[in-house]
Amino acid sequence: MDKIYDVIVVGGGHAGCEAALAASRMGASVLLLNLHLENTALMACNPSIGGPAKGHITREIDALGGEQGKATDAAALHMRVLNTSKGPAVRALRAQCDMRSYYEYFLERLESAKNVDIHQAVVEDIWVEGKCVRGVKTNLGVVFEGRKVILATGTYLGGRVHIGLVNFPSGPLGEVPAGGLASSLKKLGFEVGTLKTGTSPRIHADSVDFGSLMRQEGDAVPRAFSYFDEGKVYSGFPCYVTRSTLKTHEIIKRALDRSPLFTGAIKGVGPRYCPSIEDRVVRFPEKDSHIVFLEPTARRSREIYMQNFSTSLPYDVQVAMVRSLPGCEGAHLLRPGYAIEYNFLPPTQLRPWLETKLVEGLFCAGQINGTSGYEEAASQGLLAGINAVLTLRGEEPLVLKRSEAYIGVLVDDLVTKGTSEPYRMLTSRCEHRLLLRFDNADRRLSP
Repeated sequence: MDKIYDVIVVGGGHAGCEAALAASRMGASVLLLNLHLENTALMACNPSIGGPAKGHITREIDALGGEQGKATDAAALHMRVLNTSKGPAVRALRAQCDMRSYYEYFLERLESAKNVDIHQAVVEDIWVEGKCVRGVKTNLGVVFEGRKVILATGTYLGGRVHIGLVNFPSGPLGEVPAGGLASSLKKLGFEVGTLKTGTSPRIHADSVDFGSLMRQEGDAVPRAFSYFDEGKVYSGFPCYVTRSTLKTHEIIKRALDRSPLFTGAIKGVGPRYCPSIEDRVVRFPEKDSHIVFLEPTARRSREIYMQNFSTSLPYDVQVAMVRSLPGCEGAHLLRPGYAIEYNFLPPTQLRPWLETKLVEGLFCAGQINGTSGYEEAASQGLLAGINAVLTLRGEEPLVLKRSEAYIGVLVDDLVTKGTSEPYRMLTSRCEHRLLLRFDNADRRLSP
């Protein structure tokens, strides 16, 4: 292509969207390349934002000029403050979102940005000359030239989905994976590892007996993530609570010989703080029940997400498991749960401003750095976008201290300690958590 972009962003998920918009706001010309435009800011797992530590990060993104807080307010179905009986350090807002409205918010922002070009493409190669990035090449042989490149590939990089003993190359929710790019990174000399995450079955709302379940309403007072929104009461989309039973656990135990997690088919390490239901049943045999939340996914959808019930067991086992839950005896599965293995770059290969040590001008953000969660990804995307432009100008990059922000703790942990499992931000990781509260991100970080 004839045009030379200031910044090329590979991937249109939570990290990629924030990166592209941050660079755009700073006046850079930006190209965003995404596998499929309809999966922009896709909420492939639970359609929620926030909670302890994660909600703190969303507030910090907003204070730094990012979009996640505004998008969440625009798409929210249900909001409530968690940990109200505990101290201020761990109190945080959590929102259940309309995943379609969330995607529409970000796509509209990207399409209306004057200096952002969006293109649907599969990037297979990084163009490097003399240890400096020059651009990217797609599977169609199209070359895009850029002064800086940000990789925000999510779980698509070398993605492989597991459902029972069946596995196949795939991104989340059946999307196209990015297989060739991992090979390109290896050829450049990067260490490439494998991680694993998973998601829960989705069921049809009309097949659930909600009347027999505990109803969980949102807060009755106005709430907002963004400092630029006044807040409102979100009603009409409650969540419901059910629990696994001894029957559920027996169904799971009988099917472990068909579990990719326990037969060794899955090699990647999964998230420690978000184990699958089969993993919890095996690891905690003394527990005869685990809580499961039934959560809406969109205003105009009957699809229900089963929070805390992720699994990669075979389809027939998933049907039996779901129907063993109180209120779900007649449940109809719309989508099965699955595990997905994907490639990542161990983040000690990064500088504190998220530029790779090996290739000048190449930045990484999100799950490619070994993190889990939309909030962690979005914060890295924001920093990568800002720092791509600052380094392009020859200015000092933005590096947040551990004493300044949860985002500072996140990045410092990644680049100094690395991670061998999907990294999740926790309040316990933050030494200054009494000062870095959900309610003061603007005073800490806004100009």
